[in-house]
Amino acid sequence: MEQELHQICELCGREGVQTTRHHLTPKAKGGTHLPTARLCRSCHKQIHALYTNQDLITLGLTSVPALQADPEIARYLKWIRKQPATSVPRVRKSERVRS
Repeated sequence: MEQELHQICELCGREGVQTTRHHLTPKAKGGTHLPTARLCRSCHKQIHALYTNQDLITLGLTSVPALQADPEIARYLKWIRKQPATSVPRVRKSERVRS
């Protein structure tokens, strides 16, 4: 996963974070050459802990605004925005993703 230092996360808006490239349409679902977003590791991990690649497609979570509007992600964003840029919290996968 390509990483850059001291960027701004397009999802949570935190500055000075290490970012990774998130394929808005999962590569496994044909998104290899489609748009990506620069997300901090925390947000990137949280998305994949909450949703499978199929969930992201089925629920239409293939853009930053769609992700921000999702109730589960919105609740997480409210919390993570209060955390320092150096914080990379532990993430637990949801039951649905673990199955």
